[in-house]
Amino acid sequence: MPFNKMILPCAAFMAVLLGMAYAGASGGVGKDSLSQDNQSVVRADALTELVYHRYGVEGSPLLRENYPDDRAYRADYLAEGAEGAPNAYSYLWPFSGMLSAIGALFEATGDKRYLEMLDNRILHGLDRYYDDSRLPAGFASYVRSEGQSDRFYDDNIWLGIDFAELYLSSGETRYLDRAKVIWKFVASGEDAVLGGGIYWCEQKKTSKNTCSNAPAAVFALRMFEATQDRMYMEAGKRWYDWTKQYLQDPTDGLYWDNVNLEGKVDKRKYPYNSGQMLQSAALLYRFTKDSSYLHDARRIAASGYQYFFEAFTPPNGKSFRLLKRSDNWFIAVMMRGYVELRRVDGDERYMNAFRENLDYAWDHARDANGLFGKDWSGRNQRARKWLLDQAAMVEMYARIASF
Repeated sequence: MPFNKMILPCAAFMAVLLGMAYAGASGGVGKDSLSQDNQSVVRADALTELVYHRYGVEGSPLLRENYPDDRAYRADYLAEGAEGAPNAYSYLWPFSGMLSAIGALFEATGDKRYLEMLDNRILHGLDRYYDDSRLPAGFASYVRSEGQSDRFYDDNIWLGIDFAELYLSSGETRYLDRAKVIWKFVASGEDAVLGGGIYWCEQKKTSKNTCSNAPAAVFALRMFEATQDRMYMEAGKRWYDWTKQYLQDPTDGLYWDNVNLEGKVDKRKYPYNSGQMLQSAALLYRFTKDSSYLHDARRIAASGYQYFFEAFTPPNGKSFRLLKRSDNWFIAVMMRGYVELRRVDGDERYMNAFRENLDYAWDHARDANGLFGKDWSGRNQRARKWLLDQAAMVEMYARIASF
């Protein structure tokens, strides 16, 4: 599915980024758009520029997975039995984080130069992962020029959410068209095993995960918002209910990771899993006005604040609750849920907590190269910095800019 646009030469693209970082906003889509002098927008722009400087591949729209570039690195997040191999480019999942990040910046600012950035760089990169040799078509975990790779339902769902939200924020139907293509692939991952639910990996159907079902509910609800087609609403409710039945911890309302086909539950808890169920519940409440969904959302939010944040006293500073060490992207996806809850109940507490954390991280979690580690206290950092951790920070600064 080619995008039929010329890729900006590297120097010209960096000039666009530099202009975005320092120029005033123009070409916005609404009077309430944020200006480029908003501190969080400035931070997000500066980090975007840095990502393409540190992770960019000359003459290509693709990105490296790590900085410094580490060809000995082997991805540890592939499906069971997958052999991670040294690669010249990022896997799809880390690369896709930049779609989320720039989409969030456009939503916050209304600045159409972010859409130009998507068209001239990011979508060209995504095209390298698109695999229509297997039907239904979908995005593979690695660039198709290197042969076939596994296709993950959750990888595609994250993209589907982004494209649906880009349509909602821009009104441009080409993004909705892409979301509909992804929908067909995602829907193909559902069957009646374990009473329903979507698998994690197309090629290795060994588990059904919160990370493939909770965001599928969000995707469905965004598609309903975009189209008003009740089919999407029913799918969103179905996947929400399935995940709640099979993967919720009844003691606190948070969510476990996955259930295998023998019914054994992996009870690890990650921020993004509960965050996506929080977002689903808030969306369901917004669309249905059923107060049970708002109750679910508030319970997840309160438990998540207790579980994923911890008491922290910085040197020469006041104590606050700091986000526990995790992949930054897991935190960014959790934050989406809190943003959605704020939109329906107006409670500022959690947004204030995220703002305080993001301010602290800007001053303490970056290294000498300006890149973020996973420990926001700044105490325990590693030299290698992951692309997705940086994309997640861009997204979070973009989202907090609106609050």
